[in-house]
Parts: sequence; C-alpha cells; structure tokens
Amino acid sequence: MATQPTFERPVSVEEYLSTVYEHDCEYVDGVIEERDLGEFEYSYVQALLIGLFFKNREDWKAYPLPEQRVRTAKTHFRVPDVVVLREGSLREPILTHPPLLAIEVQSPDQSLRYTEAKAIEYLAFGIEHVWVIDPYARVAYRGTAKGLELVRGGELSVPGTQIRVSAQELFAELDRV
Repeated sequence: MATQPTFERPVSVEEYLSTVYEHDCEYVDGVIEERDLGEFEYSYVQALLIGLFFKNREDWKAYPLPEQRVRTAKTHFRVPDVVVLREGSLREPILTHPPLLAIEVQSPDQSLRYTEAKAIEYLAFGIEHVWVIDPYARVAYRGTAKGLELVRGGELSVPGTQIRVSAQELFAELDRV
C-alpha cells in the first residue's frame, strides 16, 4: 500500500480505499483532496464537540464519531470533522447511510464557499442536519439546501431531539484555555 496520496493522476475508488494516507483524505470523482488539518482552535472545538456529544449520548440518543468516512455518492467520499449517529444506527466501516448530523469545523485555510458546497452535498445525500462552526470568526452556521445560514442567537439544535449546543459556550470554553 502507498503511504502518500498521488495527485498527478485520477485514481479509482478501489485505489483510494486501499491506500493509507498520512492524514485521511477525501475523494471526489477520481481526485484525492487533502483535508485541512486544523490549528489549536480547530482541534479544540472539535474535541469539545465530541466530548459534549459523548457526555450526553444517553439523553440525546445519539453518539459522535470523529473524522468518519461517509460515502455521499458513488465516487464521493467525505470525512466530516464530526458525524453524529442516532442510537441504534447501522454500524458500517464507511457510512453509506446518512447520519443524523455532520459537523464541519472551519479551518483558516479553507474557504467558506468550499465548506458551503460540502454542506449542500451532505444534505443532498440525506444527512438531515449540517452545522459549520467557525472558531476563528466565532460564528456558527446551519446548512440549508441553498447554502449556509448564520445561526442567530448562537444555539444549534436538532429538532425532534434534545440536542442543543450553544456556540457561545463553545467559544467561551475556547477562550478559557
């Protein structure tokens, strides 16, 4: 198995899935896309989210998975920063069934337009809820079929569940360290 992605030529799905990358990459129509690796703010917010969902998994009847591959289309494999599955969801090595929620933590090197396109792709695949957290601008967005919508008031929620996350509290915790 190769240890680094090959960018000079398109690769097959089989080659993508059988190659070990130093950092997991996404795959879109034959092209390997490196994922931005976050800086402190990025990593800390991701850790806070995973911890929050894990701590509340019984009450929220959902659990988090960090950086889980999701096959959103025949030739699209994405790796959201956090996915949240409902309790009792089918266990798959690579998710082919939409999770309840996908969360992207915005990186300073990634354009918001690119993240917005991923959010739209997630929704088209059937993921019910998409959140984008920008720890640098200290804002949160909710994904819609038309794009990203700024979350006013700072509370992210999943209707029909007890899931509630205060973006302000996430940012306040980030500021404490």
